[in-house]
Amino acid sequence: MASRNPSPASLSTPLLSDSISPTPTTNGHAGHHNHDDDDDESPTVCGGDGGGGGDPFAFLSEDRPAWWSPRGVSPADPFRNGTPGWCGAYELVRALVCAPVAAARLVLFGLSIAVGYAATWVALRGWVDVRERAAQEGARPMPAWRRRLMWITRISARCILFSFGYHWIRRKGKPAPRELAPIVVSNHVSYIEPIYFFYELFPTIVSSDSHDSIPFVGTIIRAMQVIYVDRFSPASRKSAVNEIKRKAACNSFPRVLLFPEGTTTNGRFLISFQHGAFIPGYPVQPVIVRYPHVHFDQSWGNISLGKLMFKMFTQFHNFMEVEYLPVVYPPEIKQENALHFAENTSYAMAHALNVIPTSYSYGDSMIMARAVEDGKVNCSNYMVEMAWVKETYGVSTSEAMALLEDFLCMSPDKDGRVNAQDFWAHFGLNCTPLCKKIFQYFDFEAKESITFRQFLIGCAHLRKQPSFQDACETAFERCRNPLTSHIGREQLADVLRSSMLELMTDNGMMKLFKTLDVDDDDGISKDDLMASLTKLPFMIALFAGRINGEVYIEIV
Repeated sequence: MASRNPSPASLSTPLLSDSISPTPTTNGHAGHHNHDDDDDESPTVCGGDGGGGGDPFAFLSEDRPAWWSPRGVSPADPFRNGTPGWCGAYELVRALVCAPVAAARLVLFGLSIAVGYAATWVALRGWVDVRERAAQEGARPMPAWRRRLMWITRISARCILFSFGYHWIRRKGKPAPRELAPIVVSNHVSYIEPIYFFYELFPTIVSSDSHDSIPFVGTIIRAMQVIYVDRFSPASRKSAVNEIKRKAACNSFPRVLLFPEGTTTNGRFLISFQHGAFIPGYPVQPVIVRYPHVHFDQSWGNISLGKLMFKMFTQFHNFMEVEYLPVVYPPEIKQENALHFAENTSYAMAHALNVIPTSYSYGDSMIMARAVEDGKVNCSNYMVEMAWVKETYGVSTSEAMALLEDFLCMSPDKDGRVNAQDFWAHFGLNCTPLCKKIFQYFDFEAKESITFRQFLIGCAHLRKQPSFQDACETAFERCRNPLTSHIGREQLADVLRSSMLELMTDNGMMKLFKTLDVDDDDGISKDDLMASLTKLPFMIALFAGRINGEVYIEIV
């Protein structure tokens, strides 16, 4: 259960962070396990120190963060659908009994779609396209006669809900007047909520550009005077916020509806809110949606749309509860920004739902979806609490996805963990003593394997060190060929030899060289090295000898 008196900061830290206590600090490294006293009988086996003591990143004056603890991983999975598989006598009997009902519901569904689409087409006939008008002068409110015609589509939406088994919907509270709360925010569990709110409120919504091209759906959302946004484009997000503010300020427009989580969850957690609904600074009415169930979890999580629709059609009845909460007002103190406004709203919704707000975000759903696409099992193990990672280390979702591609190529096991041998093989390196020390930096649990979360946050922490950029520039200056101002294969081989690395095969050297040669022009330029080390900052340890002006000799 959510705490009744949380501080705003508590909503932006990882779940269970209160139960994490920093491990004792030794030599400036919190929780840095040490294998220096272990016997190194087999230097070719990954996992032990194999090369004596020493921190491979000491030259960066690196300090471990306090979260670096074996208990730092949240057990929550806000995207997992809890419905059992297809098997089971109850599932089979219910599907057979409801088959005739499902057929009738499917007919009603099709008719409702057809009638609603026809009414919407007529309502939009002769009206200048929203996009074209927005580009020229800003979209004006839909004329009253067109809005009245859209009631046919709204009734059709209610029929669609009926066909999915929502024969009655329990509602608690009521919508606040539009003049009081022009913006409505809701948790997002299934594709059912947009249909319900279309019928109930007929609001303006914020939608992805890609939805405009979906048959039927694209036409209907245009009638809702949609605000288009590309969530990966800063310019598009800024434009969408301005449009939200413009439409919220004008009572001639309908309410603006947003799902601040940005994706669907299983309803048992709230994930981090996007701030688009809160930046304009208008009062917001939160709405919470619940789907009480015993056997069938109606959330649109890790389940296909077709399977979810089939199960809805073959249910006797699906339960849905909608509760309108009191209006949440923006902070009176101007110094408190949209983040605090979003956190206050998130807490109000979490308290009403009796769930826990987490630091997971839409980025985690993208990470998990990529793992699913790659055929991995236990894909929730790849999630990293992206909202917290972004806030703490400034890592974007696109940067995390780029690192995930490397991690997936390291042959993770069924639990999403990678051992040192596979980790370094991906870069063409053997598991030498230095490589073992670098790997131990990520392996804070001393399990001789790491998760994607450990890999991502370890890289982010290294990159955040104040001397990191200077170290990268020094590495290039001391390793480049003075004639070409590039680092060639010979210079890279010298670097590896000075870093206590074993003699590499030609294939291994070529693999590492290609990793560092970003533009693939057969030479590592300064931009190449800076880009590759920014993405893979642990590689800076390979250049430590040159940075410190030292030459190491490996003693076998």
